[in-house]
Amino acid sequence: MRVLSGIQPSGNLHIGNYFGMMKRMIEYQENNELFCFLVNYHALTSVFDGDALRQRTFEAACDFLALGLDPNKSVFWVQSDVPEVTELTWLLSNVTGMGLLERCHSYKDKMAKGIPASHGLFSYPVLMAADILLFGGEKVPVGKDQKQHLEVARDIALRFNHTYGETFVIPEPDIAEDVAMVPGIDGQKMSKSYDNTIEIFADEKSLREKIMRIKTDSTPVDQPKPIEDNILFDIYCLFLDQKGREDLKDRFLTPGLKYGEVKKELFAVIWEYFAPYRQKREQLVKDRATVLEVLRQGAQKARQVAAVYLEKARHNVGLDYWN
Repeated sequence: MRVLSGIQPSGNLHIGNYFGMMKRMIEYQENNELFCFLVNYHALTSVFDGDALRQRTFEAACDFLALGLDPNKSVFWVQSDVPEVTELTWLLSNVTGMGLLERCHSYKDKMAKGIPASHGLFSYPVLMAADILLFGGEKVPVGKDQKQHLEVARDIALRFNHTYGETFVIPEPDIAEDVAMVPGIDGQKMSKSYDNTIEIFADEKSLREKIMRIKTDSTPVDQPKPIEDNILFDIYCLFLDQKGREDLKDRFLTPGLKYGEVKKELFAVIWEYFAPYRQKREQLVKDRATVLEVLRQGAQKARQVAAVYLEKARHNVGLDYWN
């Protein structure tokens, strides 16, 4: 099974990224053909500082490698190092209906949050489709918020295949329902765009401050605490196994629980959870040459696969006029 997914280096990666995609991708590398990449073209829709994008792309690569992504068991690259994706985006654009893109809620949501409207933001799903189809992705781990874009990618692939003949693999979304949407500290979806994230590799002070800012209700201490739509409960459960979740549920439903004390516990749990990876990341950040070499080799492998699908697409639409 070829598993493929990417993540934006538009800011510091957070636990929503980790549980929604990164952790699963790292697990998939053991028994699948894994393709994983950093989508810096996509990041251009919201990052308008070149120096910041360069640094965030490098740091995101360090994050993935520190957390356990193995370049010997996967193909790991940066999107802009495979220029074939932009050509395929244009080919796909010509079979993509305006109505299909106009129905995408992400475009409207991001504009509502103040991200400037642009053609890049509007046509984002077409570039995402090219990211997937260019490498024959069969299974695509995504968060619930990206489900519609995956459906668009499927529609585009089907339309292209119907118009020009069998060219692309039709991808299937892989959404883990228990982490379909990780809440941010304000209760909205955890997102860099909303500034409500808990960063994976935040320093101790910043992490503690973020945890203490998690929004809670005003239920008195001597009353049971709700567990439905309880942000603190939901975030804490991400780090627990099934028994741990049941135990936490019992604690919340038992009068006497103090949210402040639970937040202190959660800080300790998160700090300890990522402790084994923190030192590795510090080493990678200092060894820039090694990280860049990993990405260079990954791009080479990715381009070899991309060339096969792009050549077939170019032939099917008739761009190889000399034949």
